[in-house]
Parts: sequence; structure tokens; C-alpha cells
Amino acid sequence: MTGFYTEPPSYTKTALSDLQGAWENLRAEVVESRPFPECDGLLFHIDEGMSWESVRNLEMMHKALLLVSNIIAQAKAPTSIVEAVDAVREALREAVDELGGRSV
Repeated sequence: MTGFYTEPPSYTKTALSDLQGAWENLRAEVVESRPFPECDGLLFHIDEGMSWESVRNLEMMHKALLLVSNIIAQAKAPTSIVEAVDAVREALREAVDELGGRSV
């Protein structure tokens, strides 16, 4: 028999909340900077990175972030978007550190 599911510790919730907020800020920055090459495809992949499946599996999120970063570099996106993706990268690193490399 398995144990009861317990709520994650508060530091985990905070790290994931910060990460979700960084993705939301990136998405808002892309929307505000429209139009630029690859904007629509970029929004699709940002939504993938923000999806519940990605939040539950940070390795999946890391792959989505890598793809988003590559698209941004190739599209020569505005500096504000580059800075926003850097913030997502940092928030993801902090979340992984807080979780000890585990998925949620």
C-alpha cells in the first residue's frame, strides 16, 4: 500500500512559482515586442515550456527552454526578450537546485 500524497514543502512551491512567473514574464515580453521573425512559433514553444507537464518534469522544461533560446538567438530578438529568457534560465536553475535535481 502506498502512502498519502503530501503537499510539497514551501521552498519547492516558491521555486516553482518563481519559475512560472519568469516564463509568464518572457511570454509577455514576446507579445509586447511583436512582430519579429519567428514570434508565433516562439509563443507556441513558450507555452509548451509553461505547461503543467513541463512544470512536473523539469527536464522536459529544460529542453523547451533550450529550443526557445535557440529560436531567440536565430531570430535576433530584442534585448528585452534575451534578458527575459535569461531570467527563466536562472529561475529553472534555482528550482532544480531547490528540488535537488528531482522532478515534482
